[in-house]
Amino acid sequence: MADGFTTTRSVPMPVRWGEKRYHSLDYALKSQFGEKVYRIALNGGMTCPNRDGKIGRGGCIFCSGMGSGDFAGSASFSICEQLAAGKAALQAKRPVHSYIAYFQAFTNTYAPVEYLEKIFTEAILDPDVRVLAVATRPDCLSHETVELLRRLNQIKPVWIELGLQTIHPQTARYIRRGYPLEVFDDAVVRLKAAGIQVITHVILFLPGETEAQMLKTIDYLNCNPIDGIKLQLLHILKGTDLARDYARSPFHIPDMDEYIRCIGNCIAHLRPDIVIHRLTGDGPKDLLIEPQWTGAKRTVLNHIHQYLKEQDIWQGKEYYG
Repeated sequence: MADGFTTTRSVPMPVRWGEKRYHSLDYALKSQFGEKVYRIALNGGMTCPNRDGKIGRGGCIFCSGMGSGDFAGSASFSICEQLAAGKAALQAKRPVHSYIAYFQAFTNTYAPVEYLEKIFTEAILDPDVRVLAVATRPDCLSHETVELLRRLNQIKPVWIELGLQTIHPQTARYIRRGYPLEVFDDAVVRLKAAGIQVITHVILFLPGETEAQMLKTIDYLNCNPIDGIKLQLLHILKGTDLARDYARSPFHIPDMDEYIRCIGNCIAHLRPDIVIHRLTGDGPKDLLIEPQWTGAKRTVLNHIHQYLKEQDIWQGKEYYG
């Protein structure tokens, strides 16, 4: 990984990624599989070392009681049953043929490798599943687990989503991330050596962070061999320690216009080949305290697309590389 950043160079506007001005996940999947691919969120029944006492208790400060798996299936059902239920729900709305089996809730490599092999194999062998996607922590990737992922990747593509959130140590301590940046760097190197695609989750507008700091996180990731990124505004959810902090001492919550300007800047600085898996998010309506405007996800995305066009912004326009 590069240690620093070189001078800026203007990247010319490429042929559009479909109708968008950024390298969207939808475009990447249609290019690879020839059709739209839908995600089914799964629950493998695991917990997290930041909850069970190995690293800490309570999880990351923003994490809900479901471990960010509020839209995932129930661990009381098998993976096959969860996939079947997810397919039925999607097919009731539209004709769907292809899926991403997404292990979302908690830390999805925090279990014995024999158990991981059982549930991941159950998912990847489903004939309608095109991709196995696993959300986890970079400090929960043993040599044996990475080897398992390497073998599964010979069957179908495997994606690993790493929860980085920020590169800044002070913020990382506040949100109780529980590992130093070097652990993330090492995990990326080992996963890429095994041929695994790496997606990085980043949270924007964490308390105390400036837009300049957020862009430093983007610049840092530009120098890493990651394949995808999820950008999401911080959600304050009921029952979290973050919600208690916010009630005691409210911190800045951006309105939609401020967030869209920031997203536009992030997109302009992001390396053009990195696939953008998410530009916003919609937390569970019954848990969401702030920002309430994120509940209208389609409206937010439409405004982002309009802003990019009006400001003539595209992914990589201000890329440092």
